[in-house]
Amino acid sequence: MGAWQPLPDGLPSEVRHFVEQLRQLKDGTGLSLAALGARTAYSKSSWQRYLNGVQPPPRQAVAALCRVAGLAGTEAERHVVRWELAVEAWPRPAAASPADAYEDDPTVPWWDRLEEPAPQPTSRPAGRLLLYAVLLLLALLLTAVGGALAFG
Repeated sequence: MGAWQPLPDGLPSEVRHFVEQLRQLKDGTGLSLAALGARTAYSKSSWQRYLNGVQPPPRQAVAALCRVAGLAGTEAERHVVRWELAVEAWPRPAAASPADAYEDDPTVPWWDRLEEPAPQPTSRPAGRLLLYAVLLLLALLLTAVGGALAFG
């Protein structure tokens, strides 16, 4: 396949080794990035980010590449172990503020949390909410009394 662009400077050795192994595995398939994307659940642009060391792939992407490359069992498991080591060592972007620290949910990969959090709805003061509730209750009561008088 074509020559790969150099990996970013400063990548830890675990990450560099993992990405190089993924590149060899991808090259062994003989597929282009577009064809690889068509054979897996990951787009061509996602594979470009993974194979250029910009972003770590999800574990499922590594498993999908192994399947496409015809690897199973111990060979596929080796790539998953390399993935685990690489993701642990992968450089993380600096947090924008200390308030972002609450996003350290271990069930969500850090690269999926790079988007800005949705703005939280502003809460109305409790007094105003109570006023709306009382007005709604009064309107319902008046409707019920008016209906009882009108229809007897």
